[in-house]
Amino acid sequence: MLIGIEIGGTKLQVVAGTTQRGIVRRWRGKVQPQLGGQEIRQQIAKAVESMRMDEPDVAAIGIGFGGPVEWKLGRIRKSHQIRGWDGFEIGPWLREATKLPVAVDNDANVGALGETRHGAGRGHDPVFYVTMGSGVGGGLIAGSQIYHGDSPGEAEFGHLRLNREGTIVESLCSGWAIDARIRRLQSEQPGSLLARLVSNASGGEALFLAPALEKNDPAAMQVLNELAENLGFALSHVVHLMHPQMIVLGGGLSLIGQPLQVAVEKALPQYVMSAFHPPPLVRLASLGEDAVPIGALELAAGAK
Repeated sequence: MLIGIEIGGTKLQVVAGTTQRGIVRRWRGKVQPQLGGQEIRQQIAKAVESMRMDEPDVAAIGIGFGGPVEWKLGRIRKSHQIRGWDGFEIGPWLREATKLPVAVDNDANVGALGETRHGAGRGHDPVFYVTMGSGVGGGLIAGSQIYHGDSPGEAEFGHLRLNREGTIVESLCSGWAIDARIRRLQSEQPGSLLARLVSNASGGEALFLAPALEKNDPAAMQVLNELAENLGFALSHVVHLMHPQMIVLGGGLSLIGQPLQVAVEKALPQYVMSAFHPPPLVRLASLGEDAVPIGALELAAGAK
């Protein structure tokens, strides 16, 4: 039995399971950023202790953390959302508390591992995974393993610059960026279906994009096409440098579903040099909120 932990900016999950059976037990917590990293660590410690009472034969723990990490050391390099994490050695801390092997990696890398071994990317190599939620992350799996590059490297796709002015992928393709774009659209096209759907929303406007697209709302199509063009342009750099066989779209924005997949597939080829045509397959993630926890179980299996 293994334990997998997902530490995000808004979500905290602790699961128990195996790489063969998947998740058999789950605990969910709500991250309250104002309480800082110390409160989250207390939640993790209690959840792990509870899991081990139910599953006493736990052999190792894997952690996917929402931010850059020094994976060899199990140290968090930076949290962009929650104070009290920068420089914290979460691997050694949990290893000392549990007396178990602990492996730590960036949550996008861990989600990529889950989707490649058990989800949409299964049977393909290399696979590049993109997660678009409160932030944007990316992970490359090559030879069924996370590719890191030189320490503390990882595929910080969300911080890839799209121009010399410093516009990054996350500022255009994250959930909060699409929320903000839809709020602007309310004043630009107040009569649109999308504007009417979000009229009483106070956050999470991107959730209304899919139902507006189902009705072929022109304003929703405009937002989708802008997102796909920006994402396709960013992914063209991944194609030119890494040449993945498949690109997997995950995170909250992937719940837009097939319209997003089709739009990105359409946008990507124009930014990829002809010598590298056809571009990689583009698919939607299939594990949903389980991508990081299942990847964390796989990470734990390698820590034993």
